[in-house]
Amino acid sequence: MKAFPLRATQRLQFHKGFTLDDAVPLVPYFARLGISHLYASPLLCARAGSMHGYDVVDPTRINPELGGEPALHRLVATLREHGMGLILDIVSNHMAVGGADNPWWLDLLEWGRLSPYSEFFDIQWHSPDPLLKGQLLMPFLGSDYGEALQSGTLTLHFDAEHGAFYVEHYEHRFPICPRDYGVILGHDESLKPLADRFSALAYQDDAYREAAALKQALAERASKVSPAIEQRLKAFDSRTPEGFEQLHQLLEQQTYRLASWRTAADDINWRRFFDVNELGGLRVERSAVFEATHAKIFELISQGLVDGLRIDHVDGLADPRGYCRKLRRRVDALAPGRHVPIFVEKILGEGETLRQDWQVDGTTGYEFMNQLSLLQHDPQGFEPLAQLWTHHSERPPAFIEEAWLARQQILNGSLAGDFESVAQALLQVARDDVMTRDLTLGAIRRALQALIVHFPVYRTYISAQGRSADDERVFQHAMSGAREILSEGDWPVLDHLENWLGGQPWRNRPRGRERKILKHACVRFQQLTSPAAAKAVEDTAFYRSAVLLSRNDVGFSTEQFSASLTDFHAANQQRLQSFPDNLLATATHDHKRGEDSRARLAVISECAPWYAEQVQHWRHLATPLREDGNSPSAGDELILYQVLLGSWPLDANPDLEGYQQRLWQWQQKALREAKLQSSWSAPNEAYEKGVETFLSRLLLSPEGQPLRTALAQAAEAIAPAGALNGLAQTLLRLTVPGVPDLYQGDEFWDFSLVDPDNRRPVDFSARQRALQAPPGIEEGLSNWRDGRIKQAVIAQALALRKAHPEVFSRGSYTPLEVEGTHAEHVVAFYREQQGKRVLVVVPRWPHRLLENSERPHIPARVWGDTRVKLPFTGITQNWKGLFQTGAVTPNKELLISTALGECPVNVFINPDDQES
Repeated sequence: MKAFPLRATQRLQFHKGFTLDDAVPLVPYFARLGISHLYASPLLCARAGSMHGYDVVDPTRINPELGGEPALHRLVATLREHGMGLILDIVSNHMAVGGADNPWWLDLLEWGRLSPYSEFFDIQWHSPDPLLKGQLLMPFLGSDYGEALQSGTLTLHFDAEHGAFYVEHYEHRFPICPRDYGVILGHDESLKPLADRFSALAYQDDAYREAAALKQALAERASKVSPAIEQRLKAFDSRTPEGFEQLHQLLEQQTYRLASWRTAADDINWRRFFDVNELGGLRVERSAVFEATHAKIFELISQGLVDGLRIDHVDGLADPRGYCRKLRRRVDALAPGRHVPIFVEKILGEGETLRQDWQVDGTTGYEFMNQLSLLQHDPQGFEPLAQLWTHHSERPPAFIEEAWLARQQILNGSLAGDFESVAQALLQVARDDVMTRDLTLGAIRRALQALIVHFPVYRTYISAQGRSADDERVFQHAMSGAREILSEGDWPVLDHLENWLGGQPWRNRPRGRERKILKHACVRFQQLTSPAAAKAVEDTAFYRSAVLLSRNDVGFSTEQFSASLTDFHAANQQRLQSFPDNLLATATHDHKRGEDSRARLAVISECAPWYAEQVQHWRHLATPLREDGNSPSAGDELILYQVLLGSWPLDANPDLEGYQQRLWQWQQKALREAKLQSSWSAPNEAYEKGVETFLSRLLLSPEGQPLRTALAQAAEAIAPAGALNGLAQTLLRLTVPGVPDLYQGDEFWDFSLVDPDNRRPVDFSARQRALQAPPGIEEGLSNWRDGRIKQAVIAQALALRKAHPEVFSRGSYTPLEVEGTHAEHVVAFYREQQGKRVLVVVPRWPHRLLENSERPHIPARVWGDTRVKLPFTGITQNWKGLFQTGAVTPNKELLISTALGECPVNVFINPDDQES
């Protein structure tokens, strides 16, 4: 079976509005652009209407809303015609639960621990809460349980087709166990024979199997007994006193306890994806679960339809290393003779690297987004921007302080139940040893929270051998931070946690209960630190801190503002050595703002004093737009201004009504995620209305014209430098070690906001037309606002990757020294493989050098004597760059005025390669 060399990927978000068949006619365009693999969002059967596919309800089939398996075959066939492959995103950590569409979940609710799926989901069956002993908490009610009963929103129904009873609450279905059907059917003469047989299930060892036959018999008789059943259902109408008691007693017999959605944070006894009640964690470490959830994926690989895998949220798994190695073995066995790359969605903390013993090909590239962002921020901008933010917002100047506060709030709020589960697990460990049995639950809680709050990465990877050297560094960092906030009286408890959580390998403990509960505590701890970090940083602190929003994105080390060019080069060299096929992303379906929005905002770091003056002016102009003096707060107002600057349209006459609608969708989400003035659990409608009014007046009303004009002028002032930053990040992503990943539609400028805005429909027709008639460099620069110049750079660079794959995939990476007046404004390096050389030159911190130019191109004269020193010897040939009809002849050095004289960014190839 043919392997398809991995050169560049194009991420597509599939849903009912953009199906697999919709992608088929786009394949020739992607091929012409230079893409080697489509990189698809999850394709397995998700919840109806899903816009992302991560809420899988049936992993055994391709989503029919996307066209099903026939459409997948049609798409892959078209890809093959163009020499392209398919990478598939898979969700191993969780499934969609609740609702009425997940057959595994419904079977679990119906039978509890008798269900064959009882071990599929990550459930704590032995809860310390007497109300949950042997039961699952079902926090799906819109009100308190008693109120739902009384109001009649819990209703008993009969499914005649399947001979089954269930309780319904809006979109949620809660099956009734067949052992209780006898209670429902009662003593009616026509129903009694079946009622007795159902009741007898309570005493049968094979009740699960026998019930299927009885339900079939009931379904076959449904038409005859329907009137009697309808009459019996009325006895369970909870709006009457008798029905209230009847339905309550029936529900009390089930393996689940219905409860208000508000109980989930404190009482949940099964693992969720973060704090989302509708996504239940899977125990994929169990062989049966692994095989069942991956069966369709394995079938597609064995059929040659899938050429790579992307593993969603790998840190949610109990054992990421074990899972990845097991997956690698299975995939290699299914695809002999070809390498199927495996990428993991993994957030790497500062100084953290992906573990090589996982046997994967790399990450999805969030860390590259961070490295590139750090490169484009001027360190001199931090102090004035931090002072500006602190002065107006009165929030902490250091992002890490916001993260600590947010983690405490999350652990005491939406993840309180998960936190309590870990604390209880550690209490059991303590009580298993006579030397530690006097440790109290309260002391364990305090030490545990302090430890998690100071965790510098998402999680550790404790094994039977304990903590690795990498994990030890992480753990000691957290220990130091925890000691600073704990009283000395709690330090001994912290020392015990250090010992239990990987300091003492669990394999050193006797086999049996003692080892089992220690391992359980370690796994639970690691599955808590990851969502605690994500919820606190990505979904809270990012919306509270705005020194500069271009440094707030998924996978970013936001406590860093900038990094040196040396650090960027070192990261590229390390990637080449360790994971040369790592994906390189600058935009994803999870990003907080578009890649070119971040690139534009980064310009503010170069002109921070100017920006501070603008803020003072804007706040003055905003005074008449406020409905009251409190909406928005100063912090929310500054965040809004940055979002406006970063996303302000390039059109001469933008659609401000449509823009306002997009911004309000972002704004409401931002307010609720920040959890300061409002939240998802308790929306502050008055405050939100005030902010919405402010935004609407700013963008649409006559009184907003002065502020609107001032903001538009400021956006215009930094837009050319932002576009040049965008071109630089584009070319770097396409030329440094790794595999460039393009997000759908980002061939043109991307000024999108957080999802769902970044998943809006893409005008691929415009992009196809542009690629068919690409602009020359002068036309592209003159009309840079339409985005065609960005697409042209992508197409030309990807053509080079296709013509010379080895130099880009495995070629050496050597930083080049730059000298002269503006040396610090240049990034230069070369790649080499067997005599083939590629030289890359892009500008950095371009705002001052543009000299108020209206185009994203630094004039050649500005560079003066700035030059790249070349280590090559005997170079006299002409080297050709992007868009160039002529060529340059470098010797010992290359003037930047020559390298970037015609094109704002450039990549040169030596002449021996031009004939290939």
